[in-house]
Amino acid sequence: MVIEAHWLLPSELMEPAWQVYREAFEELRIRAVQRHLMLRSEFDEQMRDARIRKYVVRDPEDGRLLALATLTNDLDAMPLVSPDYFEHRWPALYAERRIWYCGFYAIHPEHQGSATFVRLVTEMRAIIAPGIAVMDFCGRNEEVRRMPQVVRTILARQGDVRPERLDAQAYWSYEFPAAS
Repeated sequence: MVIEAHWLLPSELMEPAWQVYREAFEELRIRAVQRHLMLRSEFDEQMRDARIRKYVVRDPEDGRLLALATLTNDLDAMPLVSPDYFEHRWPALYAERRIWYCGFYAIHPEHQGSATFVRLVTEMRAIIAPGIAVMDFCGRNEEVRRMPQVVRTILARQGDVRPERLDAQAYWSYEFPAAS
């Protein structure tokens, strides 16, 4: 497995990257209330945004794209994140740009459960530490796949790590059945 880091995703990787991303998040289209799959235009914009580092994982034999992840310490690059929250909570780290947001990890379904995710997390940790990494997980990935615990286990193998749940958002429905 070969990992490359790019500030701008090369144009020849745009289509394969979109395919990996789309297939990795397809399940969440019907499993999560909030939209987790970016529109193609949003995806293309992020891939061309030089404030966001892109990690590409390729098969060493045929060069095929296996995974894609994003990371930034420019919190203004992430439209759904509140930089004010981080500046207030960790002013020194914020000023030093030591707070990193992991936009997504997209592992092609054929490679989920392989060492690909571990390698990506390890590669990204090298840039983040010392500092803070922030990730968001939908309820399904937290409860069923236990992703916060998986990430903690990977990071703990590499040294001290202190995880903390920062926030949560719950979606409720209120059904009005037909009168009997």
